[in-house]
Amino acid sequence: MAELTSGQQEYLLKATCDTASGIVAAVSQYLAAQGCYIAETHQFDDVEGGRLFMRVRFLFNAGDTRAEDLIAGFEAIAQSYAMQWLMQPAEQKVRTIIMVSKSDHCLEDLLYRLRKGELNMDVMAVVSNHPDLRSRCESEGLPYIYLPITPENKSEQENKLWQLWLNTNAELIVLARYMQVLTDDFCRRLPGQIINIHHSFLPGFKGAKPYHQAHDRGVKLIGATAHYVTSDLDEGPIISQAVQDVDHTYTPKMLVATGRDTETRALARAVQLHCEQRVFLDGMKTVVFK
Repeated sequence: MAELTSGQQEYLLKATCDTASGIVAAVSQYLAAQGCYIAETHQFDDVEGGRLFMRVRFLFNAGDTRAEDLIAGFEAIAQSYAMQWLMQPAEQKVRTIIMVSKSDHCLEDLLYRLRKGELNMDVMAVVSNHPDLRSRCESEGLPYIYLPITPENKSEQENKLWQLWLNTNAELIVLARYMQVLTDDFCRRLPGQIINIHHSFLPGFKGAKPYHQAHDRGVKLIGATAHYVTSDLDEGPIISQAVQDVDHTYTPKMLVATGRDTETRALARAVQLHCEQRVFLDGMKTVVFK
């Protein structure tokens, strides 16, 4: 891996467009002409969908060209291929709202990884429909927004959540075992910007006490699925999954404990991949560059 020297900055380019000849060459030649060094590149040509997905990590000599000019200059290439694209500093953090209910294992894991510098995000607030985790979040210096949900006030509380999104300029919502279903309208506003964790492979063992259901069916493998939220409940594009072997000796309590571990691993991995700009939406699927 190339190391930064004085005056250099690390940038990312994330782009997708219809497949065509010369795209990779055009991108590479542009960056080279600006004095950039390509340190890492990934690309995938979806033959079935006719789409190209590209992620490039490069070193930029800040003293030679202004970053604003580097980004503005790429616009001509992007327009010529009708690209959807993003170019930004690699260390730019994703402004994130975390939502929880009473279970704290996913929240605790995210906060630990955040303290260790493993997640490229800034937590703007923690939102919950229960007051239980307020002291824990405030001990980390995080604003805690208590929005209790009833059938009568759900629309009003979601409007408050939407205002929080706008006021904080948030870019991502992480449902860290938030046990309320967001409305279809809210989900449609933020495609590819809400990540949820599900307690199984999808679909399977939906509803209450999933690990007890798994125990009753004698499963030999349990898992968790992190996915983007859509208006179709638990049917969104999958980002990351985690699995664990189990056997007939596992009690429901043991399955719950194992399930917590798979949930934290799958969710943390999905958040990390998203915040590193490694995930592309491709219809109801994702392209993930690891």
